[in-house]
Amino acid sequence: MINNLMFSGVHQVIGNTPMVHLSRITEGLEGNIFAKLEYLNPGFSKKDRIGLQIIEEAEKAGILEPGQTVVELTSGNTGTGLAIVCGVKGYKFVAVMSKGNSLERARMMSALGAEVVLVDQAPGSSVGQVSGEDLAKVEEVAQQITKERNAFRADQFNHVGNIHAHEYFTGEEMWKQSNGEIDVFLDFAGSGGTFTGCAKALKKHNPTIRCYLVEPDTAPYYSNKKPTNPNHKIQGGGYSMELPLLDKNLVTDYIHITNDEATKVARELAKKEGIFAGFSSGANVAAALELLKGREKGANIVLTINDSGLKYLSTDLYE
Repeated sequence: MINNLMFSGVHQVIGNTPMVHLSRITEGLEGNIFAKLEYLNPGFSKKDRIGLQIIEEAEKAGILEPGQTVVELTSGNTGTGLAIVCGVKGYKFVAVMSKGNSLERARMMSALGAEVVLVDQAPGSSVGQVSGEDLAKVEEVAQQITKERNAFRADQFNHVGNIHAHEYFTGEEMWKQSNGEIDVFLDFAGSGGTFTGCAKALKKHNPTIRCYLVEPDTAPYYSNKKPTNPNHKIQGGGYSMELPLLDKNLVTDYIHITNDEATKVARELAKKEGIFAGFSSGANVAAALELLKGREKGANIVLTINDSGLKYLSTDLYE
């Protein structure tokens, strides 16, 4: 910080997001939900944090050279965060994304200076429903571009900076903002970085905190149940594939949320709490509400509001 009012670049305002008590959507229930408003980051999602962390760790390690191109597979949010960080730091950035993700994301990344490469979905996949098979096609293209351009691969599904962003920052912020009054943490299964990072940070303070992983109802892969449909509406996760960054030893249990539940709660968040968020945020809060109605009655639950509803205006989320 240059002084109390001025930063040298927008990347320096990533993180330190506010936490709010969702007192209206929980009316009549015993317990509390405390939500980190990650959509108030510059790129409107929690993924800004990992974009910054991965780039800065690569710089410190000397594996990202000045002026080098950065490439990453993305559903849109990590790509947006990387586009912002690369833009202010002077790196070229190529975002590789499935055509199944919402168009707003591609347009935003392009506006931020990224080169956006859109990849066709696998046969049988629907727009707005990106599966692990779709993601595998995106990965092939990302690897090819990385090799052709001698680029640095941000690699959010494998880079430990993804975990560090949430272990060193998001989780610690949660602990301080809640005065340590946390019984439960939960998160939707995306890359696994938020879950593992926050769970590690919180359990360092209190090992008894229970940590739940949220999955799409039709794609309960991580809980070792057979997926009935790998395609679902909760963009940014639930890919039915192994997640190297997900530490299953930190998982207390799994919660399965339907498309309709995620949609319904996202809409309620907007109307009751004034929080305009996306599908995965709806899934997180739906899971928290389920816990408060059952086995975690009376608990204090913390979670993240992952991204902005502005990224889903072309979908049926807010029809």
